[in-house]
Amino acid sequence: MSSAEVPLHQDTGSVCLAVDIGGSKLAVGLVDRRAKIVVSGRIGTPRACDGDRLFRLLADLIDIAVGEALELGLAIATCGVGAGGPMVSGGVSISPLNISAWRDFPLRSRLEALAGLATIPVFIDNDAKALALGEAWAGAGRGEANFLAMVVSTGIGGGIVLEGRILDGRSGNAGHIGHLVVEPAGRRCRCGSQGCLEAEASGSAIEEITGRPAAEAPPEIIERTGVLVGRAIASVASLLDLRLALVGGSVALGFGSSFFVAAQHEVDERACIAHARGCRVEPVGLGADGPLVGAGAIGWRGIGRLVTVPEAAA
Repeated sequence: MSSAEVPLHQDTGSVCLAVDIGGSKLAVGLVDRRAKIVVSGRIGTPRACDGDRLFRLLADLIDIAVGEALELGLAIATCGVGAGGPMVSGGVSISPLNISAWRDFPLRSRLEALAGLATIPVFIDNDAKALALGEAWAGAGRGEANFLAMVVSTGIGGGIVLEGRILDGRSGNAGHIGHLVVEPAGRRCRCGSQGCLEAEASGSAIEEITGRPAAEAPPEIIERTGVLVGRAIASVASLLDLRLALVGGSVALGFGSSFFVAAQHEVDERACIAHARGCRVEPVGLGADGPLVGAGAIGWRGIGRLVTVPEAAA
């Protein structure tokens, strides 16, 4: 959806109920028309939890946010949800690889049945695509017509902006950079393949490899993670004619400069074709707020009230 198609409404007093569903956390907030998070709450995603119990925890967070909106005198105009994939287009059902309790989980209908959302339109998309949209709206992708946004966290996902539009693909699952093969003889991935980026460089993979949380990873693992992420970025940049990759997520941002230096070096070494040469690897501009702002962007876009990115030059 391009800025030429969608006006940005400047009225105040309404917010988007933003929901971020990830392998490490569930977060819910209220995001206004200027990408400001008014209030937010979060809990860790339980590792051992059945699907209905997990949804109840999410519903409790939503109930709290709806109540806070009422107390603040804010009208909830829309609900945007960013969730790990894969999913059936529009979130009719989702099967996040890093949330084993949800397989073909009917997220859309379950959300729409909540009392607090009964009269509010609900829009669901992949969490990394939401991040890309949020970065285009109010982050480091602002003004960029072509870029890749990545989440390197419990899992690894991506969202791609091409010619001013979020790339959806046939079923809405475009951008799954975490399932590019970066080590052909590598570890078995939960998707069924072998050597995927997610199986080698995600937070869950790092914990399995080292026996420690990713936050305690030694320098050699931090560098290796950057190299593998850079390897995947180089392939995408060469394929799609991109010059910018924005990387967020708790692992990437937690690893900091050592990760980004290693990733940039690998991109410089491997993105050699002329149109990909010079591709930059940079941190997301929204930092830890990116997932909720991105979910907010999904909601605002859904009701036609969001400027995203400029049209590509003719």
